[in-house]
Amino acid sequence: MKAKTNNKEAARFRRKKHIRKVVSGTKERPRLVVFRSAKQVYAQLVNDQDGRVITGISSLTASVKKDIKKDINRTAASRIVGKAIAATAQEKGITRVVFDRNGYLYHGRVKAVAEGAREGGLEF
Repeated sequence: MKAKTNNKEAARFRRKKHIRKVVSGTKERPRLVVFRSAKQVYAQLVNDQDGRVITGISSLTASVKKDIKKDINRTAASRIVGKAIAATAQEKGITRVVFDRNGYLYHGRVKAVAEGAREGGLEF
């Protein structure tokens, strides 16, 4: 994917490409991918060997949305999403994952998802 407009986006796609050369998910240890938009955060577990998404959770998912209060900030909401993806993974028998920050810096909401997933019981 090519970034057309801004240098920030182009830099993220360059970092993403380099990360994906190394990080790959398997059935036993899927890849935990984080995507963040301006207001929401999304997390998916991906099996790259089969080319399938195992499960996905976002801040818009009904079970997560009820836990997110109106006055909560986006970073705290991201931690809740991390805990929710960990709970869903453990229901499917997954305890170990490979973390893919998707080209974003490991800071803020991306870090909060990772910490929430660790609190929920996932091992990176």
